Amino acid sequence: MATAKLLLLMVLVAASSCDGSAWRGPLSRLRMLPTAQYVVEAAAERLKEDVSSAPLIHALHPLLGSAGDFSRRAGVPCDSWRLAVETYNKRDWTTVPASCEGYVGHYMLGGHYRRDSRVVVDEAVAYAETLNLGGNGKEVWVFDIDETSLSNLPYYANHGFGAQPYNATNFDEYVVNATAPALPEVLELYEKLLSLGTKVMFITGRHDTEKEATIKNLRSAGYHTWEKLVLKPSSLGSSVVPYKSGERQKLVDAGYRIVGNMGDQWSDLLGAPEGDRTFKVPDPMYYVG
Repeated sequence: MATAKLLLLMVLVAASSCDGSAWRGPLSRLRMLPTAQYVVEAAAERLKEDVSSAPLIHALHPLLGSAGDFSRRAGVPCDSWRLAVETYNKRDWTTVPASCEGYVGHYMLGGHYRRDSRVVVDEAVAYAETLNLGGNGKEVWVFDIDETSLSNLPYYANHGFGAQPYNATNFDEYVVNATAPALPEVLELYEKLLSLGTKVMFITGRHDTEKEATIKNLRSAGYHTWEKLVLKPSSLGSSVVPYKSGERQKLVDAGYRIVGNMGDQWSDLLGAPEGDRTFKVPDPMYYVG
């Protein structure tokens, strides 16, 4: 059966377009790998991982491809660039390097992104299970929304995975549609926290004018209960750290203990009070300072 699946994947990829002009569309427009060896290796990796059994967060592209191989074939150290982004050594960047669009696309949709997210969430669950809650209902876990609780891959897959300049108007229109799926691993953490008796709060950089759409989207994605949802007032500037740290301080002043804090940007996590422990999920598609 595995051999048959592998041969089918090879045939489908061989039939795909090789013009490299777009990521959009079905399998017939997938960029071809340059040699049969890459096809075999990528397909074998795909079957070995068996990520088909995991919930999908985006179905525009097949879950095929090796981010490492793509980086090497692009002739640029895109994997090192992504490491610098995740470790906060690379800052104040505006778009994904054009030569790394393919690498980021394969990373986000080829299974690697989900595996990295799983590692983060597994650590968060292990930590949450060790907490001794005080029984006063004041222990809370703070979540960011975009690229943390919800995934905007359906949007970014059509906008170069961050290689295209950010268009606030287009993205706001997408947000209003309230169709972003949950990042499955984070949704699992959310459900685990509730079962343990930890309350959940959302602090997002989305503007307060998008509150109705955000509530609708959270609920449709599976987030049914929360203690508080905080959206950024439209009157505030673009800097995120003072806003989010200020909102966390309000929680502490109200008697809450922030036992966990999770986001995809360092600006979600920096600034006192950070919380007892922070967890960053990966996001190589954009930077928010």
